[in-house]
Amino acid sequence: MNKKFFPLNQLKRIIQEEKKKHKSIVLANGGFDLIHIGHIRYLKEAKQLADILVVALNSDESLRSIKGKNRPIIDETGRIKLISSFSCVDYVTLFDEKSVDKLLLILKPDFHCKGSDYTEESVPERETVKSYGGKILIVGGAKVRSTSEIIKYIKNKW
Repeated sequence: MNKKFFPLNQLKRIIQEEKKKHKSIVLANGGFDLIHIGHIRYLKEAKQLADILVVALNSDESLRSIKGKNRPIIDETGRIKLISSFSCVDYVTLFDEKSVDKLLLILKPDFHCKGSDYTEESVPERETVKSYGGKILIVGGAKVRSTSEIIKYIKNKW
């Protein structure tokens, strides 16, 4: 598909090799269904924390289960291409679950970043990250507007 996207089983081996080179790893995740400035700030700030930024994208199935039958707006192939186009992103993978717990346990990144709509205490994967000694960090600045709010705005406007 592209040179940054890898299925989890392949990405696991790549990340193990990066760790052998003493590279630090940060994981960011989300649907990235309609890219906005908050997403860009989130990814850029996450990348500043480590040598390697891995972005885990919710698959179409995962996004539908969380956001409803009308989502995603952009399918996973398009979202992979969009996120891969950012220079701050090193690797991209997909996940089908509602949370990235399984992925975190497989990759064990040094840092797990979430956007400012979370606090360190409210991150759903908090206990998983703590279980292997990782750190949770909140990045991206103040919450501007969510994708869901942008969709509502567009629907109301037109």
